Amino acid sequence: MRQRRVVTALAIPLAFAFVAASCGSDSSSSNVTTAGTTATEGTTSTDTTPRETVPDVDTSVVAQTEKPVMGGSVTMGLEAEATGLRPWEDSCSSPCYNIMRTIYDTLMEEQGSGGYGPYLAEDLTPNADFTVWTMTLRPDISFHNGTPLTAQTIVDMFPLQQAGAAGASAISSSKLTGVTATGDLTVDYTLSGPNSAFAAFLAGAPLGMPFDPAAATADSAGYSTNPIGTGPFTIKSRDIDNETVVVRNPNYWRTDADGTQLPYLDSISFRPIPDEGTRLDALLSGTVTAMQSLRQGTIRDARAAGGNINLIEFQGNNTGGGMYNTAIAPYNDQRVRMGLNKMNDQKRVIEALGGTGISLPSTQWFSTDSPWWTQEAADSYPAFDFDGGKALIQEYVDDPARTDGKAPGEKIDVELSCPPDPTLIAAMQVIEQVWTGTGLINVKLTQYDQATHINNAVSDKHFAHCWRWGGQGDPAAQIDPFVADPAVSVANFPNYNDPEMQQWAAEADATDDFETRKALYSKIMTKINEQAILWYSGSTAVMVATEPDVKGIISWDLPSGEIGVGIPDAAVRWQEVFVSAG
Repeated sequence: MRQRRVVTALAIPLAFAFVAASCGSDSSSSNVTTAGTTATEGTTSTDTTPRETVPDVDTSVVAQTEKPVMGGSVTMGLEAEATGLRPWEDSCSSPCYNIMRTIYDTLMEEQGSGGYGPYLAEDLTPNADFTVWTMTLRPDISFHNGTPLTAQTIVDMFPLQQAGAAGASAISSSKLTGVTATGDLTVDYTLSGPNSAFAAFLAGAPLGMPFDPAAATADSAGYSTNPIGTGPFTIKSRDIDNETVVVRNPNYWRTDADGTQLPYLDSISFRPIPDEGTRLDALLSGTVTAMQSLRQGTIRDARAAGGNINLIEFQGNNTGGGMYNTAIAPYNDQRVRMGLNKMNDQKRVIEALGGTGISLPSTQWFSTDSPWWTQEAADSYPAFDFDGGKALIQEYVDDPARTDGKAPGEKIDVELSCPPDPTLIAAMQVIEQVWTGTGLINVKLTQYDQATHINNAVSDKHFAHCWRWGGQGDPAAQIDPFVADPAVSVANFPNYNDPEMQQWAAEADATDDFETRKALYSKIMTKINEQAILWYSGSTAVMVATEPDVKGIISWDLPSGEIGVGIPDAAVRWQEVFVSAG
């Protein structure tokens, strides 16, 4: 997966949810550099099908060339407050990950060249059939409270992960059944079946971010406001919906290539600023020194803004759109879902989102230059067809056995929900106008703040619900929990239980052959399209924008020296960020 653009400018997709280069400059008022990364296992596809692309320039991933400076602070504007900071319990999306990655290290980490490399782990090796994974931890690593990180720590975390809302879902999806310490620093993860992508589950919350199990057991609720990890920063204060401040961990275990102890920054302040325009204005006015966004309209506005900011963009394996709660009527009827999907005018929706020239229409979770993208899945996604969609809705409306209990001929009721961002509202209004134009659908538009929007999905209090799909890592980490039995997987938000898709996911987990796995995930993407479980708008463009002296956002590396994956999902790894002296 290649990153799109890094823009040094003078001056949405939809809720939830995953490269590195030095920022260039020239004498013009708008300076452009680019960066990229290849995703997934270091493999490439033999598929040479021509595909539509957004014009861009791709270059090799390169490391930071400017000498880092110790000290300084950054104030980061986030699109929302973190729902919580407990890896085993709290669902985490982009704003949450920005905070959590300062507090917690991951056992494994995504590499810019593809696949996963050890981070807190020193090594991770599977047996022949991918049912037992043996991990060796790095020595002499301690939590913020001085407690050492050992194999027993990983064992003691497991019961909390099993009981946690986020942890239980990940455990089920990863097939993890047991964790055993086989030495002071060695751990065996035992799975109920093969999982060739298990490393992906150790590259983020909830399974891959070690926490102090004793402190978490003693005060689970308090852990969310006073989290303890092994990461480069420690929590100083957490004022919910106002500001979270982290400060440099003086005992952090990592050093840079010159032997300087990381992190470089003294502190970071995170401020939730839900309104996109206000957040961009805060950066332009100097109220914050960095911001993130997952909205095309904000990227468009940032490109055009006056002022002096660095604009780092990424468009990867993440797509905007929405889902239907297939457990309730009328969304439990495929005719209704497909009819609504046929009347989703993607290009108009992308235009309303401000994404024209930034994002392409999506047909699957993978963007067009991903090695996982397939023509088969693309061909299965319905093109805009108002008459065809209306005919399907009419067939349902006239059916005496319609599932919503209404009399034949009565309109169906659809609640279309999205967070109250202006571009999202505009996009939903485009969809509403088309659906209402059939004369067969009563559309109710609702808006909830992002935290409530996410909680509505987690608790199944949703109907037609805008969302973001996919992630930059191995597809198994996203797809396995999505297709798992909704009775055990909180991430199967549409509540569509399909044994065939579950079998395909299991077959993909049983091999590390790229082409075999790609074909199986293509079948899953195709069936999602055929059953109209989701609708898509466009590929998710994300950005992190900073003042010019904030450096190192996309030039972090792994302990091995391998360059990291950068900022997919607009989630920064903060350990090598610094404020330039000049």
